Amino acid sequence: MIASDLRSGVERLGDMIAEAKTIVPFTGAGISTECGIPDFRSPGGIWTRYRPIEFGEFVASQDARDESWRRRFAMEEIFAAARPGRGHRALASLYRAGKIPAVITQNIDNLHQASGFAAEHVIELHGNTTYARCIGCGQAYQLDWVKRRFIEDGAPNCTVCDEPVKTATISFGQMMPEEEMQRATALSRACDLFIAIGSSLVVWPAAGFPMMAKNAGARLVIINREPTEQDDIADLVIRHDIGETLGPFVGN
Repeated sequence: MIASDLRSGVERLGDMIAEAKTIVPFTGAGISTECGIPDFRSPGGIWTRYRPIEFGEFVASQDARDESWRRRFAMEEIFAAARPGRGHRALASLYRAGKIPAVITQNIDNLHQASGFAAEHVIELHGNTTYARCIGCGQAYQLDWVKRRFIEDGAPNCTVCDEPVKTATISFGQMMPEEEMQRATALSRACDLFIAIGSSLVVWPAAGFPMMAKNAGARLVIINREPTEQDDIADLVIRHDIGETLGPFVGN
């Protein structure tokens, strides 16, 4: 059912939240745009201006690694200045109330953690851009360290195993994180209300979780400004601003 207007959509969503025992949110870039973080796929988004650097290219080419870090540091002020929006805060309120056990996210911006979710309850399917990891041994690095080394010598290698260091994100061509995928699968199958928020639902395998939850018996809500390919199976579709839609659910 597509909500005819914002008010009726919010009222119906409120009823579904009240009736649910276990809610699993699934968030995409749309929940963070009001925080100043640009979308990747929409017209004018980052990937319409810059060709994504695939993982194999990053591994094989020093030039690709240098370009990848140049792009990340160009975005540094945007990520550093971002604060959780109304959508993040609403989900955090439901988390504190015991309605949400964890959030599944495609986002890499750390805003769910900043809103009040414990880090272990944020399932990051595409990683996190606020720190770096060695692609070989997994050693973690702070971005300040990477930036100093980058300015001196270009994209750095790991001090432990000498493999390249990249943001702790999942690039095109890189394996999805196995543990996170398993946890997301279990949550999707166990919830009775699944809310997809700000995702185009075109990136697989992540886009399969709403359908998985629906097939397991959960109600499915999709909140996104643009239509998605899964709207037809949803119990409620709200095509309005995410902050306005979820703002009424922000607790004290």
